[in-house]
Amino acid sequence: MKYALGIDYGTNSCRSLILDITNGRELASVVFPYPSGELGILTDPDDANVARQNPQDYLDGIIQITREALAAAVLEEPSFTADQIVGIGIDTTGSTIIPVNENGEPLAFDDRFKDEQNAQVWLWKDHTAHAEAARITELARELRPQYLAKCGGTYSSEWWWSKILRIKNIAPEVFAAAHTFIEHCDWIPAVLTGTMTQPKRGICSAGHKAFYCEEWGGLPDQEFLETLDPALTEKVWYDEAHPSDTSAGALTDQWAEKLGLPSGITVAVGAFDAHMGAVGAGVKPGTLTKVLGTSTCDIMVAESTSPLADIPGVCGIVNGSVLPGHYGIEAGQSAVGDIFLWLVHHLVPESYGKDAGEKFENLLAEIEQLAPGQSGLLALDWNNGNRTILIDQTLTGLILGQTLHTSAGEIYRALIEATAFGARTIIERIREYEVPIHEVICTGGLSLKNPTLMQIYADILELPLKVSVSEQTCALGAAIFGAAAAGEGTVLEIQANVARVQEQVYHPHAENVAKYRKLYPLYKVLHDAFGTEDWQGNLYHVMKELLALKK
Repeated sequence: MKYALGIDYGTNSCRSLILDITNGRELASVVFPYPSGELGILTDPDDANVARQNPQDYLDGIIQITREALAAAVLEEPSFTADQIVGIGIDTTGSTIIPVNENGEPLAFDDRFKDEQNAQVWLWKDHTAHAEAARITELARELRPQYLAKCGGTYSSEWWWSKILRIKNIAPEVFAAAHTFIEHCDWIPAVLTGTMTQPKRGICSAGHKAFYCEEWGGLPDQEFLETLDPALTEKVWYDEAHPSDTSAGALTDQWAEKLGLPSGITVAVGAFDAHMGAVGAGVKPGTLTKVLGTSTCDIMVAESTSPLADIPGVCGIVNGSVLPGHYGIEAGQSAVGDIFLWLVHHLVPESYGKDAGEKFENLLAEIEQLAPGQSGLLALDWNNGNRTILIDQTLTGLILGQTLHTSAGEIYRALIEATAFGARTIIERIREYEVPIHEVICTGGLSLKNPTLMQIYADILELPLKVSVSEQTCALGAAIFGAAAAGEGTVLEIQANVARVQEQVYHPHAENVAKYRKLYPLYKVLHDAFGTEDWQGNLYHVMKELLALKK
């Protein structure tokens, strides 16, 4: 028997998965909620855009979830032993940036910076660098338009250079002390393999977030960085990036003892959670994989044997970032599940229940009785900005059409529909550039727990929606890459053995499709009116048409 260990670092917790690479059997999985901050996130009451993490949580977490998974695996399969694990794969959120010293150690571990929030990990959802992102976009348009062409036309405040420049601007002492910066997905493999001073950087994070491309020799050139800010040229960057079926090194004796594993196990180059999750869900050409959680990430692939046009508004097109021999295309929405949580925690009255779980249960019972358009509401899903296709984190949410009779359930349905309309906008943009999408495979908590949401999505997207069998597709994908890096087969071969979808498929309902075809153009009017500078028109008809559809 041969197993791989997948480690998935999410926004609020990390989890492990011990996977039988021959048949997809999931032997054991353990979750570790990050103890620092609020739900693992270090926030600032004066700035809602701040989102940081404690790197110590990552180290404590991997020890606990690995050791407990090994113990659980023996209970599940008495013949299991730790030396049957052939490879380890790592996925994390991103762009999640860590300032480190010359030894590759986070500055947060230095006594000088233990109370300095800016020396902690800058989580993907930290949006404080929007001014820096705008500056990078402006300069790239002037000097290096090819950089922007590969990342959708606009650089995001969620990404690598924006956050690094923000650190320099608001915490110069932290920037000065940093030898370099490293993505979370690159740091953990370096820690496990003892290569922290010379880590292997992943093509996934480098290509999608850091302007890395082989066409122009890797990262942005010195002239561009010096023009952006001369201080950037003083730091140590990297020249190469690697796909995740490549070995980052072997598990050291020290970390083998901590984890309860034999030393020498292959550790794969890391990547982002959604990209590895797409592989775990079964991504292939023509299939869009959607991770439905607090936010969403959409991943598609196209064979790299044929040229692929640059697509405005997506989060990058990178060769090898998802599947070997394929372009990886990333898109997504900055908030989905987070919007629903906001509603329940702040606006839903206690008459719906005493806690969030009970409130959601009663909200779902209510919206199941509502037809499309019956609420008279229309919303924009930008409560945490827009990641794709507008790439503007300064956009905000909107709920239109409320009356004195509007209920919490009607608002909930309108917010679900808004996130689905946002997803459709992404799909339509990608199809414009001749990337076919025939089906959607969903993964994440919402796809497993909310069938009403899934049906609404199917009706609005006008596509069949499938659901991955695994509840841990990101960790599953990481395990696939761990096994591939160890030489146990190609990614596609192992994926064919382990990726499964449930029998139930959510097909579009023709009656609902017809109604949403009337609602979606109204969403697009709001989308373009509030989200683009060049929109010219009149919004007078929007409320009137919503009322007509309601009747």
